[in-house]
Amino acid sequence: MQTKWEYMTAPLLIHATKQILDNFGADGWELVQVVPGPNPESLVAYFKRPKAQ
Repeated sequence: MQTKWEYMTAPLLIHATKQILDNFGADGWELVQVVPGPNPESLVAYFKRPKAQ
């Protein structure tokens, strides 16, 4: 059976990256990519996790 994925984007504040990433990881989200956000102090994180069947 093929895995189906769900995706999410979330703002990632530079001063709290570990806490934010740990929280999403605890909910089953895997970090896929981080890209620059709309201002120099922010990033946007892309996550994925297997979709519930």
